Formats: sequence, C-alpha cells, structure tokens
Amino acid sequence: MDSPALARNAVEWAGHSLGDDSLEHLEAYAEWLVQEAIPAGGLGPREGDRIWGRHIADSLAFSTAWDQAPREILDVGTGVGLPGIPLAILWPETDVTVLDRGGRRIRLLTRAVRILGVENVRVAQGDVFDVADEWSGLVFRGSVRAPEAVGVAGRLLGVPGTAVLGLSRRAEPPDRSRDLVGVAEALGMTAEVVGTPPDILDGPAWILIMRLGV
Repeated sequence: MDSPALARNAVEWAGHSLGDDSLEHLEAYAEWLVQEAIPAGGLGPREGDRIWGRHIADSLAFSTAWDQAPREILDVGTGVGLPGIPLAILWPETDVTVLDRGGRRIRLLTRAVRILGVENVRVAQGDVFDVADEWSGLVFRGSVRAPEAVGVAGRLLGVPGTAVLGLSRRAEPPDRSRDLVGVAEALGMTAEVVGTPPDILDGPAWILIMRLGV
C-alpha cells in the first residue's frame, strides 16, 4: 500500500534515519506533488496513487550511495524535484541544486521550495552539458540517457565524488548494466549496480553508483 511508511523503509534500508520532522516535510511535498505537480503535467495523471513508492521512497533509496550526508548534490534534470527535494529533506545540511532546462518546471520548483521552506535547495535553470563546475555529489533519475549520464559523471565529479543513476524499476537489472559499469571504469570511476529489495518500495529498483577517489 502506498504510504509514508515506504519512505521510512527506503531510508532505513539505505542505512540512514528519518526523523518525524523530515517525514512531515515529505508529506507536505507529497501533497504538493498531487495537488500542483500532477495537474501541471510534471507527473503523469495516474501517479497520485503511487507517489510514495514510485517517487519519494524511490528517490530516498539513492541515499544508500553515501555513508553520511554529502556536502552537496546536483540533481540533473530534476523535473518536479525528484530525487533532489526528498534528499534535501532527508539531509538538511546538504546543499542541493535542482537543475532543469524547462522554464515551466523551474517555476513549479521555485514555488515548491518556497511553500516547503527547504532552505538548502537552490533552483537552477540550464542544461547539464553546459555545466563546467566540479561536484562532490550527482544524481540522475531518468533525465539523461544512461550512457550520457555516465559521461557527465566522469566529467563533473570532483575528488572525492559520488554519482547515482537510476536505471530501471524492473524485476531484473537492465541488460546494459555491465556496459555502463565498463564505461564508468574506463573514465576512472569505480562502479556497481545495486538493487533495492522488492518489498522496500512498490517493486524492485536498480541504481548505478559511481565513485571517484572514494
């Protein structure tokens, strides 16, 4: 059943903890997704029935890539703030930049950040292929084709740095997983494919974790 309990499951599986205040913040974000993001077209019209398992808890599962809260995260192609805003709520001391090209989504995100009061989130409009800075943390959730995301990670990660790429929500890891690991390693990163147990979210999920100098 889709509920906030899935968020706690995901965070605990990832080795972190979710306080009551953070859960309340996530509930406010879930409400915003249903009431504003879906009507605006930021998520599909049927996603309201699986906001927690498919979107918020899925985003929080990315936190398994870090033993402790990272200093900063760039959320590439964030859309309506996934996974950046859930991670920012989980880690209020982490500076999270949510990056997207679409002006409409940027306006939505700016409103969401104001309503939610997540002071550690910065909204930025632009294309990741124009970004030149180094980042210690990167996340991609279906916004960039997987091979291109690996290349972006190789270009933008500083040392030390960690990047997480959402791969699929199918029962088995995607066929291209081995190739993606090989590309990441050719770019000097270590890489591994991690699967979340099917009972943690609303089904299996697979992510690629890439590290540079970690």
